[in-house]
Amino acid sequence: MRNGSVQHRLFFRVLVANRGEIALRVMRSARQLGLGVVAVYSDADRGALHVQQADQAVRIGEALPAQSYLNIPAIIAAAKASGADAVHPGYGFLAENEDFAQACKDAGLVFIGPSPQAIEAMGNKAGAKEIMEKAGVPVVPGYQGADQGDEVMLAEAKKIGFPVMIKAVAGGGGRGMRLVIDAASFPDALRSARSEAKAAFGDPTVILERAIQNPRHIEIQVFGDSHGNAIHLGERDCSVQRRHQKLIEEAPSPAVTPELRAKMGEVAVAAVKALRYEGAGTLEFLLDASGEFYFMEMNTRLQVEHPVTEAITGLDLVELQLRVARGEQLPVKQQDIRFTGHAIEVRLCSEDAGHDFMPQSGRMARWQVPDGIRVEHALQSGSEIPPFYDSMIAKVISHGATREEARARLVVGLEQLTAFGVTTNQAFLMSCLRHPGFAKGEATTAFIGAHRDELLAPRANAAFDMALASLLLYVTNPRTPSWQGGRSLAATFPLPAKIEIAGQTYELEVTRERDGSYTVAADGRQDKFEIDQLDSDAVRFRHDGVMDSAKFLRDGDRLYLQHRGIPLAVTDLTLAAPKAAAANGGDGKVRAAMNGRVVAVLVKPGDRVKAGQPVLTLEAMKMEHVHKAGVDGVVAAIDVAEGEQVTTGRIVAEIGAG
Repeated sequence: MRNGSVQHRLFFRVLVANRGEIALRVMRSARQLGLGVVAVYSDADRGALHVQQADQAVRIGEALPAQSYLNIPAIIAAAKASGADAVHPGYGFLAENEDFAQACKDAGLVFIGPSPQAIEAMGNKAGAKEIMEKAGVPVVPGYQGADQGDEVMLAEAKKIGFPVMIKAVAGGGGRGMRLVIDAASFPDALRSARSEAKAAFGDPTVILERAIQNPRHIEIQVFGDSHGNAIHLGERDCSVQRRHQKLIEEAPSPAVTPELRAKMGEVAVAAVKALRYEGAGTLEFLLDASGEFYFMEMNTRLQVEHPVTEAITGLDLVELQLRVARGEQLPVKQQDIRFTGHAIEVRLCSEDAGHDFMPQSGRMARWQVPDGIRVEHALQSGSEIPPFYDSMIAKVISHGATREEARARLVVGLEQLTAFGVTTNQAFLMSCLRHPGFAKGEATTAFIGAHRDELLAPRANAAFDMALASLLLYVTNPRTPSWQGGRSLAATFPLPAKIEIAGQTYELEVTRERDGSYTVAADGRQDKFEIDQLDSDAVRFRHDGVMDSAKFLRDGDRLYLQHRGIPLAVTDLTLAAPKAAAANGGDGKVRAAMNGRVVAVLVKPGDRVKAGQPVLTLEAMKMEHVHKAGVDGVVAAIDVAEGEQVTTGRIVAEIGAG
């Protein structure tokens, strides 16, 4: 399953068939080896940073992935037009598509990854399980038959025993995956998984597996070359997940002993050698509480979380990919691998954790990354976050001599990062890192589900945040007297303020005192502030005798505020007209909660529905989101069609009395 003869592998210009942070990451290592780099882009990414920083860039189609980043002929044509002689697929999109690898080979391009045959053998979850089972590797019990009929699938699920996992055979990243608790919910979950898998990977085929309760998600990084050499680079623990997608990854795992590492690594290397596999790959396992592990799948590509392995080994995994692809032997042997310290990575996603991790798109008004910590991203202030792609927008990676040191550095790094304009999971990630269960190294795949209320709990000093936000809205209003006015003999009067934070409305009063300080009052509480310095993006102030600071961005009636690392988005409603009844659909109109594509219309005009009943499903950033009726009634109209792209707030269905 090798790519071909070594002597035909020289290449000088690499086209990166991807976007965002991974495109920039690949370009960085390619340039360090003296290679030219070419970007591709969709219409949605015309001004993106990976396009700006490439030597050349070629448009490959419209915004939707199927019309651009999944368009194999367009990418091959882009390579030919730019003079590229090699293609790096990154991860996601076509990275595990054997047809793409074969198309590159047929076009005379070096595909920086394994052979089409290896991708086909291991990229398909059902086939991979069969190969591993024959090799004596323990696998999760399940069904991966060719008969995908609804009745057969339900019967097989009952045979396995609930709860079961439905998994797309193609791709990864949690798309096309559903945990099903009982037989009654199986048909809807099966439809949804197939739909999501078809949209993300072009293949609706799924497999079934027994759901192993509260396991660790452990993966082994492997490398093979064209000379028959194979190594593993230890494990990564990817147990902290939401929607079956990883949020926090670390290496080494707190749960893996040296003996277990050696055993899992030996299994992984044996698999690589049996496949005569070339390039980077990852074998993923579930590790139960008793120490037994079960093979799940192999990812025949670079992983999102590869930086934590780089941090503890000192190796550049993209450089290794490039060297192996041009026929070189792996520069290290297994006995040369040393693991130093501990590394943790978090995925910063444009999503609203408080609303079921709903993807968010829009303009990143201000983006600043901290010094002294690794941040992989492709953003700058003013960047657009399109609704068509994955919600991950950056990765923050820390390394320390111990796990606790790495964890503490990562918390500080997140506190210093600024992302204003688009809602992200920044605060949620900090809650996870600070949680006692994670701090002790006890997190399993059940971590977020078990501690969700704690992780999403309002801040203890929310009243202070509200007061500080009101003060900043007051002092940054161009009609407000300067804060530098000093003492005044004039009488002072409280000015009413009305603000909204996270959907909650608050009424306060702000008073400029005669001594130049400010008092913010709400619900019997009073906060006194003295401003020492007010810049366009930051404020230094005194409160209760403590000097403190905060970052902010004023954008019309919108204020973005970050105090002690926690970002807030505040809307000034002081002069706003009262809201009509309806953000929750109380007026009978169902509105799109995000920019997205209609993938299923679940009711039709004339149907009687109950409040809370699903009426329509949108897909945004590769995830499906069910929209429900806000009131009891009869469906009066469906205002969209399957496949249609809609914008946030658009009316998609109307429910009348009946």
